[in-house]
Amino acid sequence: MASEGGVERIARAFAERRRAAALMPYLMAGYPTPAASRAVLAAVLDCGVDLLELGVPYSDPLADGPVIHQAATAALAAGTTVKEVFALAEQAAEHTAVVVMAYANLLLVHGVEHFARAAAASGVAGVIVPDLPAEEAGEIKEALAAAGLALPMLVAPNTRPNRLARIGATASGFLYAVSVLGTTGERPPEELRYAEVVSLCRRAADLPVAVGFGIASARHAALAVEAGADGVIVGSRLVRAAGEGERAVAAALAEIAAGLEVAARR
Repeated sequence: MASEGGVERIARAFAERRRAAALMPYLMAGYPTPAASRAVLAAVLDCGVDLLELGVPYSDPLADGPVIHQAATAALAAGTTVKEVFALAEQAAEHTAVVVMAYANLLLVHGVEHFARAAAASGVAGVIVPDLPAEEAGEIKEALAAAGLALPMLVAPNTRPNRLARIGATASGFLYAVSVLGTTGERPPEELRYAEVVSLCRRAADLPVAVGFGIASARHAALAVEAGADGVIVGSRLVRAAGEGERAVAAALAEIAAGLEVAARR
């Protein structure tokens, strides 16, 4: 396992998932404080997740709605650094495949190659860069690949057909299916375009598809599975719960897991 690269670890996580779709929680590193973040992470890992997405706090998270934006602001105010993020990643990587989510400017400020090497050294399997267009991904993709890391790419309901092939050729690990036109946040199931965006992802590349942006309940999770998702990413719901403590996070994850188990029986 020691020589297994990030792409292989992610592929194995999806292949060996415990449920109808891989359960992939998102946590904002350092929220509500660095110490509390470590306790929340431990509670999440105790739930038996398949992958973990760990957010790097950033002052201008343009893809994120108010819940995650506020969490990033609080984490930065509490003194969370990239070094602290990688320490959390190292804690989690002993138990599951870890993907960090970082905006492009963070990688550029730290130096793309330096960031990639530090991520790999902490056990990270991949890096999601939500504001990175496929057309401009060359330097970051090369640095991540050289460090053995995957670069999942986002596909949205309004992604044009002529861009799907480029996204598919750039992505590795999995495709992140954005189920809404807008930022992250909890929404009613009828607003989420699961089937449409999963279909676009299937056209883009032969990679696992994880649906995010709006997964907040058992119903959401079951609908994502019915639409053909290989994984569900639970973000704002868990970040909100993280502000209430470990028990709230565990309860929220248990609800999502129940929805995946119901979907498996259908």
